[in-house]
Amino acid sequence: MNFLDKHITITGGKGFLGKHLVSELKRKGYRHIAVADLPEYNLVRSADVKRMYRETKPDAVIHLAAKVGGIGFNRENPASLFYENTMMGVQLLHEGYVRGIDKFVALGTICAYPKFAKVPFREDEIWDGYPEETNAPYGLAKKMMLVQSQAYRQQYGFNSIFLLPVNLYGPGDNFNFESSHVVPALIRKFYLADLLSRQDYQGILRDLALFGNGPETGSRRGRAKSTAAVDAEWISTHLASFGVRLSSLRGRPSQSAEGGGVTVEIWGTGKATREFFYVEDAARAITLAFEKYDKSDPVNIGAGFEISIKELVKLVGELMEFQGKVTFNATKPDGQPRRRLDTTRAEKEFGFKARTGFRQGLEKTIAWYRKAH
Repeated sequence: MNFLDKHITITGGKGFLGKHLVSELKRKGYRHIAVADLPEYNLVRSADVKRMYRETKPDAVIHLAAKVGGIGFNRENPASLFYENTMMGVQLLHEGYVRGIDKFVALGTICAYPKFAKVPFREDEIWDGYPEETNAPYGLAKKMMLVQSQAYRQQYGFNSIFLLPVNLYGPGDNFNFESSHVVPALIRKFYLADLLSRQDYQGILRDLALFGNGPETGSRRGRAKSTAAVDAEWISTHLASFGVRLSSLRGRPSQSAEGGGVTVEIWGTGKATREFFYVEDAARAITLAFEKYDKSDPVNIGAGFEISIKELVKLVGELMEFQGKVTFNATKPDGQPRRRLDTTRAEKEFGFKARTGFRQGLEKTIAWYRKAH
């Protein structure tokens, strides 16, 4: 069979990374791509996993589907993160073996690495300690696919691979404050803070409708004031719950030199470091691994650099021309102290190297977010 004629099923194909991967595969000429995602398939359920294999008849599966979120979401949902991600991975890979598919590509997570892993993170050191506590349930659930992949290759000769992507960002990211990661959360906070400083309440409500975290029906009613006054007061209070605040009360921004009357709060001290991987580069890495890599040794995929959260905040603020004040809430967790991948194995094994510079990737992401309005 011609490689481009293979039938590929992508779990989570409606999601952020999934959409970009589908586009990359189509760009390369793949003709038979199926998407397995909610609501058609709940891949936590065994019956849906089996039905997915029956209906899409894949030669290969690329498993992207995951229950995932930022540090706050992880703290609030440890049990469901562990259970749902474990059940999806275990059942999908096993059923792929039972049905004799050609290849299974499992996407892990950088959260699988030890909390105090040596920097840069090398694949051979992934078992050298326990993950950072807020990430552990999610990271270990994903890491079980590595154990399963290696066990099934050893016992059954089943061809599966395990990739470890670092934090993704880019156009189409998840900007919902309840589950977003740091880059989209920062972009959105600065955008909303600018609208708040200009008292553009309709613009704020439009953003809340587009990207989530908006008002429930009737939540702005019941006060003996004009609708405009209710909206202004309610919006100011509502945004404050997400760390976007007026520097003065009563819905009127101050004109202080400190920042146009708005303050954006960031969780943690700002000292932790992260690596960020542009989503189009990630889609290209996964495609290359699918085509060229056939071992169960884990492979890091990322951009191979490191930036502190404090420097990230400064850079995003500069790109968005943010004029307000930024504060760091040290009572909130930093998460893993440092993150940066050693990406030499990906380059050696299947010729992948990231192409998109971080500043360029941020500019594209910000442009997409602004255009979405």
